[in-house]
Amino acid sequence: MFVLGKGGKTLRLLGVAVASVIVLCVITFTSALYTMDSLLCDTLYARLEGTNRNIKIIAVDEETLEAYGNFQEWSREKLAELTELLYADDKTAPALIGYDFLLTGEVNEQTDSLLAQACGGGRSVFFASNLVYRGMTKQDFEGNTYYDTWNVAMIEQPYSALCRESRNGFTNAYIAKDGCVRYTKLFEQYNKETVASFAYQIYEAYEEKQGNKPVIPQMNKQGMMTFFYSGQVGEYSHFSLKRVLEGSVPAQEFKDCIVLVGAYAPGFQDSYVASIGRGNPMYGVEIQANIIQALMDGKTAVAAPIWAYLIIVGIALFLFVVLAQRQKLLTVLMEAVVLAAIHMITGRLLAINGYVIPQIYFLLILFVLTLYYIIEKYFGEKMRRKKMLSTFKKYVAPQVVDKLARDGGFALKLGGEKRHVAVLFVDIRGFTPLSESLMPEQVVSILNEYLALTTSCILKQNGMLDKFVGDATMAVFNAPFDLDDYIYRAVRTAWDMCIGAEKLSEKLTEEFGRTVGFGIGVNCGEAVVGNIGCEFRMDYTAIGDTVNTAARLESRAKSGEILISDAVYQHLQGRIEVEEVGEMELKGKSKAVMVYRVTGISADK
Repeated sequence: MFVLGKGGKTLRLLGVAVASVIVLCVITFTSALYTMDSLLCDTLYARLEGTNRNIKIIAVDEETLEAYGNFQEWSREKLAELTELLYADDKTAPALIGYDFLLTGEVNEQTDSLLAQACGGGRSVFFASNLVYRGMTKQDFEGNTYYDTWNVAMIEQPYSALCRESRNGFTNAYIAKDGCVRYTKLFEQYNKETVASFAYQIYEAYEEKQGNKPVIPQMNKQGMMTFFYSGQVGEYSHFSLKRVLEGSVPAQEFKDCIVLVGAYAPGFQDSYVASIGRGNPMYGVEIQANIIQALMDGKTAVAAPIWAYLIIVGIALFLFVVLAQRQKLLTVLMEAVVLAAIHMITGRLLAINGYVIPQIYFLLILFVLTLYYIIEKYFGEKMRRKKMLSTFKKYVAPQVVDKLARDGGFALKLGGEKRHVAVLFVDIRGFTPLSESLMPEQVVSILNEYLALTTSCILKQNGMLDKFVGDATMAVFNAPFDLDDYIYRAVRTAWDMCIGAEKLSEKLTEEFGRTVGFGIGVNCGEAVVGNIGCEFRMDYTAIGDTVNTAARLESRAKSGEILISDAVYQHLQGRIEVEEVGEMELKGKSKAVMVYRVTGISADK
């Protein structure tokens, strides 16, 4: 039975471990909790180290629209004026200008020409374009058919004159499943050519002007990458276009800077939910500023290889389950906290080094497992306590056990205390010759009946059954907690045993033609009561001279005789009837002890 039980527990352990790893793999692969995971990762991996002072935004805001009217009517003229203003003096000129506006088609020949001319002459000016995606069926190199959702059907570009005098790149906002912008593309294929994004072209041009070599970060198979925001809504330095054109903001403010010009008013419908600071929408030009700075600072990442990640965390989860089965709840909780902390810290460090891992799935499984162990160990402890109580009631009166349970007195540790107690010893007289003449089964049956009698008498008076020693029984009264009238209860127990023994003797005489009797000794006084033994094996018992004297009285008692000490008699005068036996020399006692034989007992109080 033990082996089967152990095997069953092992199978359950392996089942929980394997199931946990399988569930982790499934929910991670399917991104079942994408929104929750993204929120946690965005917060944990955020790198808000401050915006770059060399990236500044000129905003077409409400103030500008109020001053100049409809953007479509003045945009090309005013943007030409702004370009001329910023490049008027080479000493205060910006490093480059990026217009986050899609100016497609000719509107007015004069203003179209003005803007194109302002951007020419070797000036670094960039405009936005837009990729139009339409899925279509394609074939790979092996001839297999697939549906390409990222197929670029066309590119919406600035009007032709402006294209000739400036550069342009796509500014598409790639919105994740949870509605946030945290990914971007730097390159895309169109008509078998590679086109670069608005942000990457500006980054590349700026790095070359600084004498640095631009670095192309890692991207996934779809050409996507995660970028980390440097600033939240409104944190980049931004100035109203109207104030710049009027001279309130001097052109030298933008010296050697990346100047981004873009929509900064709700009417443009060019705002998105950024993955950081989701409370307020972020304008597209601010997102472009964050992407550019992410490229400059190396704050980009791709998803870590999922199989490698799952193998590592799967092993960690498996070991946690295996170890948790054998450990205390506090240890399990500490290990769970440490594992969660390691997972989050590792994720943060990986993000800094260009890789992102999911967070919520491992943490969720870890939380569920920890909750499972809390419940299991809690109810397991309750069952263990219940079993302990059930077993304890075989030795101690049920009401004693119930009180211990209510008071929470289950702390078993070595040590004891001095208590005034009454101690009873009872032994079967004539049992040895009887056992020699009967079958073993008969001997055990007789012994069990006598021990059942002594036990029931002890528990009836709320005494503590200390131990069985062969055919003898030891009981202690007034331990482990205070018991009223405990000395009387001890003598009353002895008297009940004698009465019960008479009835039992009649039964044994009829069945076996033999009978036996009890010899009982009772004493009271101080004794050391507590857990005696060692850490892995201890007994709750009483020791001391009081106990030894009770045992010696029992050894001198004849069959059917109850011997008590003078100390017991002095406490119970008038409540018990006795015959004076006289002084007895007891083993281990330097002086003779006055002994009495109990012949009668009054009713309980």
